[in-house]
Amino acid sequence: MTSFRFLHAADLHLDSPLRGLDADLDAPARRIRRASREALANLVDLAIAEAVDFVVIAGDLYDGDWQDFRTGQALVAALARLTRAGVRVIAIRGNHDAESVLTRNLRLPEGATLLSARAPQTLRLPEIGVAVHGQSFATRDVQENLARDYPVPLPGLFNLGLLHTAATGRPGHAGYAPCTVEQLAGHGYDYWALGHIHTREELLRDPWIVFPGNLQGRHVNEPGAKGATLVTVRDGRVAEVAHRALDTVRWQRLAVDCSGAADLEQVLSRVRHALGTALGDVGGRLLALRLALEGDCAAHAALARDPLGTRERVRAAGLEVAEEDAFWIEAVRIGTHPPSGSAIPRPEGDAVGRLLGAIEALSGGAESTALTTAVQSYAAALLDRAGGLREALGAEHPAVLAAEGHLPAELLQRARQLLLSRLSQD
Repeated sequence: MTSFRFLHAADLHLDSPLRGLDADLDAPARRIRRASREALANLVDLAIAEAVDFVVIAGDLYDGDWQDFRTGQALVAALARLTRAGVRVIAIRGNHDAESVLTRNLRLPEGATLLSARAPQTLRLPEIGVAVHGQSFATRDVQENLARDYPVPLPGLFNLGLLHTAATGRPGHAGYAPCTVEQLAGHGYDYWALGHIHTREELLRDPWIVFPGNLQGRHVNEPGAKGATLVTVRDGRVAEVAHRALDTVRWQRLAVDCSGAADLEQVLSRVRHALGTALGDVGGRLLALRLALEGDCAAHAALARDPLGTRERVRAAGLEVAEEDAFWIEAVRIGTHPPSGSAIPRPEGDAVGRLLGAIEALSGGAESTALTTAVQSYAAALLDRAGGLREALGAEHPAVLAAEGHLPAELLQRARQLLLSRLSQD
């Protein structure tokens, strides 16, 4: 067998709509929306620079049906750059770009192959001794075990399985095309190139079974370096597997420890330090982050009594560290607490005291039903107004839980502390 290299990518989600960005006038919406195309361009550049023999893409090339042909044209143009450079491309459809989902199609360039959705298909690359086996999704909701019907490995060739799957299931991802690691390992292939899960994961190393993660993070719940996996094969065996970052926007959750901070300026000093460190780690990419202020500190009351003001002060502190186009603070979460023993006496009889009592009653009991319903209706209306915001926030976010009728203790505690911090101002 000859030696060769290939790139394994998945979940391009080209031109993902990224709903909810327009709710923040300061958001670099155009730059973030272009990130999926720029990451694809980086994939092409890497493949050419590394002189790989072929690229496999394990589904979800698109985020869904195109609004216009420009999305399809962008993909065709990128793949044409690869094939003109002598790099073959083999891809499958996933749940987002299944045959039943896309109403428009463009012919792929010669040298780029989209495997069939009717049955598993094998594509041979005899010049390097490779057989790629795979099957596209015919419909969005594939619940059967597709890998079970993949062909047996071809003797004398390096056998690669291309599969869009949830494997044994992962939080936040629908359980499409389920299968087990044991089943894949026992199939006899040399490498399984998986897609659908957006976090990079090596399920097994003998044989290699890999989720490369998506090419570009789409929101704060897809943090960290995103890209593709570069695989080197020597004498028919996988010799090296390496992640290569290709994203142009890096999402991150940044926690700033404010423990012991005496005042707002000390908090902002820590924010500047944390942000400077984070910016140094992203290699010039746009850093899009959700920042959390945490810890017990005397500055808590000043932070909590004016959340919007705190957010703007944090952003201003960031501008002392870097240029405006270097970062975007998507949200600032005030998770600090007053120091132990500094609780503010609560007036029992006035309106604030009665409201605090109502908040504490929300932990249970029939008397809390009306207020719970009101909070649920309000939260749901706000989230629905910014389409796609639920996905960006994540299922465990307090606002999403509130919209579903659950008021987490964290949300109630934050409401109580906000009221108490307002009292301390008086």
